[in-house]
Amino acid sequence: MQTVTSSDVAHLLQSVRNGTATPPARVPDNLIPRSIEEAYAIQDEVGRHLGPVAGWKVGSETPESEPFCAPIHAATLFGDDAVIPADLCRHRGVEAEIVYRFDRALPPRAGEWTRDEVLDAIGTIHPAIEILDTRFEKPGSQHKLLHTADQQSHGALIVGHGVTQWRKFTPVTQRVILSINKRNVVEHIGGNSAGDPLRLLVWLANHASRRKIGISAGSVVTTGSTTGTIFVGHDTEIEADFPGIGSVHAHLS
Repeated sequence: MQTVTSSDVAHLLQSVRNGTATPPARVPDNLIPRSIEEAYAIQDEVGRHLGPVAGWKVGSETPESEPFCAPIHAATLFGDDAVIPADLCRHRGVEAEIVYRFDRALPPRAGEWTRDEVLDAIGTIHPAIEILDTRFEKPGSQHKLLHTADQQSHGALIVGHGVTQWRKFTPVTQRVILSINKRNVVEHIGGNSAGDPLRLLVWLANHASRRKIGISAGSVVTTGSTTGTIFVGHDTEIEADFPGIGSVHAHLS
């Protein structure tokens, strides 16, 4: 059997991104990363072609399970009222999310970053919309480690204006309203499978430190969907509102 390396998977993902390969419907078993560490190594290799890192996405399947993450590159980071180019994402899975922006860097170091140190580095909290995409034929169609390797299915992140008094907000009891073409499609309290997102930020700081990457000042971190994923078509207006924190709007061309 031919030996397959993480570079083979990275080459496949990058070939789909640059249009020289068709998004695969099924990936052979020997291309599935053998560990989460290998999936992160593939992220790194693909990321070298994607430009500077401006932030991270981090999530967890449950409040107790090990989180997972992926870098967000500057080319897919947008501000409020952004118009997302039609050709940026093949799939458009809309999620309302809460983002934290770090005012101070958390660079790699020998010791663990403490919860207090990580929280003290946060500057603002923001409403956000993440657009999920995939380099595979269909979202959610592959082994979860392949989706982790594929930048955790990141397509684009639209971040609204921030609030400095972020400590007064409790995301697990935060109301969220997601509207599509001016019609409310989700309205509830909380909704993030990870529970408290601050746990995710502490984990991410130490994950990035151990991998000799760190978190730079100004980085944004989006902490997982509060609404589930809703796939939409072209020419769609999206708004996510977190009362008290603020709202963010985007037009998907």
